[in-house]
Amino acid sequence: MAMKRIAVIEGDDAAPEAMRPVLELLHNLNLPLTFEYPIVGQPAIDTVGSPFPDAARDMIDAADATFFGSTSGPSGASLMYLRWGKQTYANIRPCRYFQGIASPLANPVGIDFVIVRENLEDLYVAVEGDLAELAFLDRPGRTTRKPLRELGQGRYAIKAITREGTERIVRFAFELAKKRAKQNKVTCVTKYNMLRESDGYFLEVAREVAEANPEIEFDSFIVDDFACRLIREPQRFDVVVMPNLYGDLLSDAAGGLLGSLGLAASGCYGDDYAYFEPAHGTAPDIAGQNIINPTATLLTASMMLEYIGFDEQAKRLESAIEQIYADGKVLTPDQGGDATTPAMVQAIAAAM
Repeated sequence: MAMKRIAVIEGDDAAPEAMRPVLELLHNLNLPLTFEYPIVGQPAIDTVGSPFPDAARDMIDAADATFFGSTSGPSGASLMYLRWGKQTYANIRPCRYFQGIASPLANPVGIDFVIVRENLEDLYVAVEGDLAELAFLDRPGRTTRKPLRELGQGRYAIKAITREGTERIVRFAFELAKKRAKQNKVTCVTKYNMLRESDGYFLEVAREVAEANPEIEFDSFIVDDFACRLIREPQRFDVVVMPNLYGDLLSDAAGGLLGSLGLAASGCYGDDYAYFEPAHGTAPDIAGQNIINPTATLLTASMMLEYIGFDEQAKRLESAIEQIYADGKVLTPDQGGDATTPAMVQAIAAAM
């Protein structure tokens, strides 16, 4: 296989403490991988005056994928490019329990679903402003029954749901369901009962895609009902597709089923590019202690390996993670152990 180039952005606070040992593990797999490090964020500001210089963009463009540690600072400019610049419209957030995870649930066995979050549209088009800007609209609100100009002083935000954006994310969800060896089911989550035009449209288009894929079971829930079921019966779900904002909130909630965002992997996919970013955040409260749980970063690395064509190594890595959790001897403090981040990664590397 030809050499694969990975652009690496280590992230901020405690994130590099997870990224570095995981990168060492990947290096030691002796795969045809080369890691390149774009200079972004504060170091780039200090050297060239920009948080995301052209050289960093060129390095990302030339890479086969980007491996991104969580950020809380100016390196977020590169994340914006990876998302909207590279049109990575599908944010994939797996939620799978395996033996040894310190879940708060009495019975987490069998939890194995994926949230497919539309990643570019909805309220995240970020068209906001003063309500006075909409004074020209005479159209009354369906609930307020008076024009926007009569609501008083305030702000607005536009929620945009397009056919193209909805079709491609729902098709992505169906293709993912076909690849998974579970229930072959797609669940659509919206608030169509209140947002009839926007969320109603998302559900309408989702149903059209479902009709073209009759071999996959399809159902739908209102988002508040789904949130209740997510806690009460998470085992019933397989692939769950939803607009951007709900996906942002509920994918983190799904991490809570397992007990920690330190277990939450994430990949963002477009038609010709993908980047991979663990969802645990930068954990500034434990920065410098080398105790951040590396599992999210490792599982995210597994998603990246699969994307660039190393399926066997991706499966070996996931199996090794499961083995270390089942053994329970080398876990970080958030999972009830006393291991450091490097020690846990080394144990997983040995298990491979």
